Amino acid sequence: MRGPETGPGGALIGFDLEGTHVTHAFGRADLASAAPFTVDTICRYASVTKHVFCAFVLAHPDVIGLQDTLGQHLPQLQPALGEITVGQALSMSGGVPDTRECLTLIGHSVFTRTEAADLLAFHAQMSRPSYAPGTEVHYSNGGYRLVEEAMRAHGLDFDTFLAEQLRDGFGLSLRASEYWTDPVPGLAPGYFPAEDGWKAGFQGMHLSAAGSLSGSVRDLARWGQILLTGEGRFEGVLPALSEPGVLKDGTRTGYGLGLRHQDLAGHALVGHGGSQPGYKTYLLLDPEQRAGVAVVANRDDLNTADIAQQVMAAALDIAALPRPGTALVPGLYVAPEGADWLEIDGASARRLDDDVTLYDVGGGESDSFSPTSRLRLRMEGQAIRGTVGHAPARFVPVVEEAAPPLHLDGLWHTPAFGAHAEIRDGAIIFGAGPTRRAMPLRPLGGGRYLFTLKDGPSTRRICLAETGEGRFDLALSRARTMEWRRLSD
Repeated sequence: MRGPETGPGGALIGFDLEGTHVTHAFGRADLASAAPFTVDTICRYASVTKHVFCAFVLAHPDVIGLQDTLGQHLPQLQPALGEITVGQALSMSGGVPDTRECLTLIGHSVFTRTEAADLLAFHAQMSRPSYAPGTEVHYSNGGYRLVEEAMRAHGLDFDTFLAEQLRDGFGLSLRASEYWTDPVPGLAPGYFPAEDGWKAGFQGMHLSAAGSLSGSVRDLARWGQILLTGEGRFEGVLPALSEPGVLKDGTRTGYGLGLRHQDLAGHALVGHGGSQPGYKTYLLLDPEQRAGVAVVANRDDLNTADIAQQVMAAALDIAALPRPGTALVPGLYVAPEGADWLEIDGASARRLDDDVTLYDVGGGESDSFSPTSRLRLRMEGQAIRGTVGHAPARFVPVVEEAAPPLHLDGLWHTPAFGAHAEIRDGAIIFGAGPTRRAMPLRPLGGGRYLFTLKDGPSTRRICLAETGEGRFDLALSRARTMEWRRLSD
């Protein structure tokens, strides 16, 4: 784990039940003060939060159960989302639209400030999940937000659980923030690389239990030991968190309650990564060997998943890890209907703007091995066939249309959410005044178009898919059902 000592940094710890065996830190915790990054530097854990939150949920079976529906605890949800179970929402199989991506699809920036109550009301207006609950698995933070709101409705607070069980109980510094701007003692700023140097990361959306935790790498490693040993109230918690979800057809998904399964040369590992503007994290555990690796960084250009895997491979004396590769023909593909699209570029696959690495598993088949972005694909003539998120899928090469989609010109809105946009001369236009930006629509055929939206440190490719006269959906991997309707010509 190397990097310029004058830039942002990170730290890792390799541990087992006997203690710490590998420790490394590099770079700066703060570029303004030049303070060094250490194993006690506080970082945002981002999505590593998820399994800790699930431990909180499991601690209150008398209040909320995994088989309960969200609607039992949040009656304001519309029926299609209300029928999703708590277990499906936490195991990524419920199809709950992702809050952040939904905001993107109605024109809000990652910097836009939003409040918890308003975001719950936002979800309560949603009439469709991204897919039928229990039929697929795709990553989304939305389910965690809704389950946290359900817990809050019963008077149960995540940070209170952390204070009582981990800060007071074990002396860890873990804490859950409500907003990015909330003061966190010792928190290192997070940075992302830009053309003119490092920039401080930020997001305006209220932080849910999908990614609200902060702590040091020492704290994260100690938490890993607590899970591996089942200390105190956490006896049996790791097996419960690790139990993979099951789809309606009996398929085991490889994703549990905030933990994903990972095979490393025959070793069955569980873990999870996290990413927020300026931060990257990973916790990887070997329940059989009772060992693990914790990684945190205040720079989001690091592949913390690969770092954790490399350290674990060295600890387990694994000589070589699988190398990325695929027999799939590079190019841009689209599903026969709907908003789904796929791009193959080398050993990388980007599906609905979700980027994963592919591995050649023989017989012309490629697999991503990602429980929350599972692709298992092969060529079928010029088309690609297989499964995505464990569901059958087929993609055909894009044949681009020469003429721009002038029939879409006009004003558009989202009746449920009050958002407005314009389509003019083959481009969709979001924003007003100095934020107004026109994004050309690239035809995919069959009334589908791609456009590129740049928002701070991120670049998103969004699919516009016509669904009928005067209607279209905007779709990203984690949110696919934001409907727009024609307002006027």
